[in-house]
Amino acid sequence: MISTNYLFKTKKSEETSRNNYLRRIALKQSIVKELYQHGELSIFKLSQSVKMSTPTVTRAVEELIAEQLIREVGIGESTGGRRPSLFGINPSSRYVLGVDLERSFVRMGIFDFLNNPVSEIHELNEGLDTHPDILQFIAEKVGELLLAYSIDESKMLGIGISLPGLIDIKTGLSYTYLNTGKPAADILSEKTRMPVFIEHDTRAMAWGEQAFGLAKGYQNVLCLNAGSGIGLSMILNGKIYTGHSGYSGEFGHIQIEPNGQLCHCGKIGCIETLASGKSLIARARQEINRGAITQLSDMLEGDLSKLNIKMLMNAAKKGDQFAIDNLARVGEALGRGLAVLIHLFNPELIIIGGEMSRAADYMISPIESNLNVYTIARIRRDARIVASNLGDNARLMGTLALVMNRIFA
Repeated sequence: MISTNYLFKTKKSEETSRNNYLRRIALKQSIVKELYQHGELSIFKLSQSVKMSTPTVTRAVEELIAEQLIREVGIGESTGGRRPSLFGINPSSRYVLGVDLERSFVRMGIFDFLNNPVSEIHELNEGLDTHPDILQFIAEKVGELLLAYSIDESKMLGIGISLPGLIDIKTGLSYTYLNTGKPAADILSEKTRMPVFIEHDTRAMAWGEQAFGLAKGYQNVLCLNAGSGIGLSMILNGKIYTGHSGYSGEFGHIQIEPNGQLCHCGKIGCIETLASGKSLIARARQEINRGAITQLSDMLEGDLSKLNIKMLMNAAKKGDQFAIDNLARVGEALGRGLAVLIHLFNPELIIIGGEMSRAADYMISPIESNLNVYTIARIRRDARIVASNLGDNARLMGTLALVMNRIFA
């Protein structure tokens, strides 16, 4: 019988008893976790961390080296006696595949056991709204990627997926996309024969920011995912907040215009009707059609359907006042909504991520202006607002952090 543990492929029959087997696996997993999270360590440091004797840890380290999960990486500093050997993760021993699945595209990348990208990030022009069987499409691309980079399936720790919409963390069911009555993770796992972990796209951003981005080391952070929709994830007291069923963070559906437009959720005047990429483009198309002066008119050559978020942001960077004004209006709406959250959560940091984070220079100033209007000054001063340094990769990197968290849990 093969162990279901994701790290170790050893047979239980190789151990003299089930209890010994479980203890050895637990110890080795603890050692690997320490090295993954803290970098290169000596036997002595590992013994202190896992609270086991030096001989016991030494034997486990020798086994891990034989299994090629870790390796000796050098010599440490002397603390008065012989300089100790240092051990670290073998990066090529295991891999994780990250998938950022959105409405109109899929982004995929493979990472080694030290979080280094093995492949370039592949962006494919198929998504939830464009492909009739997107999970089958992803399964096929997973196989192609592993073959292209000569990665054995047995070395895969798992696949992490960032998915928009409502996802029940208790059942794993998605109620917005891939709503088949069966968890999408289970379906893809059957197709790929690998463990699959799915997370809400904005919460995946928080995983990425906390592990690899600007939220690292902070305790109370709001991560704003500004793209075609508007989402929010919260890191509260150092932990990613999910809510009772995993539905927290629907920031885009807070009402800020009681007499505003109808939102796709069925409510009136939601933030998404004013600040989402979808509403931004719809509004820009209307104004251009009415004769607004902008360099975008020449770029579109009369075909307003060509206008997208990236084109509008590029126009802003070239000094187009029409584009700059429209992005500022997005910032103003976000500022009004964020004022509510600042009063509720008193964050120390607000990170603007997602596709529109590349235009943060045009949105942060109006956000801050509205925060000054709508928030109590003393609470407002606690919250610093920054653009994500991970940009579009925050969600993808978050799927990597998600998988490792599940593995070590």
